[in-house]
Amino acid sequence: MALAAELRRRGERVALVELDQIAAMALPTLPSWDAAHQITELVTGRWARAGLTCVITEGAGTAERVAALLAQTPPDAVALTVVTTAPFEIALARAQADPTRGVSRESDYLGAVYDRWTSEIARIDSDVVLDTSVLCVEQSVERIRVTMDSARSSRSTSR
Repeated sequence: MALAAELRRRGERVALVELDQIAAMALPTLPSWDAAHQITELVTGRWARAGLTCVITEGAGTAERVAALLAQTPPDAVALTVVTTAPFEIALARAQADPTRGVSRESDYLGAVYDRWTSEIARIDSDVVLDTSVLCVEQSVERIRVTMDSARSSRSTSR
């Protein structure tokens, strides 16, 4: 992921936790996506307590899942919630071009996800919302970096 690479370039000690990778560890016998989410949340919390300066977690798609991830955050950590989105047509084209994707390459499946996502975005208390159809990777990384630096600065001056 570009954000992890850029943060490492800047000297951050970064872990990247991806829900899909956690789930893939148990395929084809994955007990449930709920189990994969719970494991992702636990792994995120352990990395956050392991002396790293940044943990990036991908895959929390609901306000409840974001809250569960944030509950794993150490009390002294600065946590940011970043939401990425794109219009359905662009997301579908990207999914269909990605040979590693499974059912999310199917229009009906992804359409149902997008129907839920439209209302879910408003429920997530995000620090940054990135429309990846408008912003390139570099612009997205820069917005996150600036927000992260600002949050860290605010945290250190409030102590």
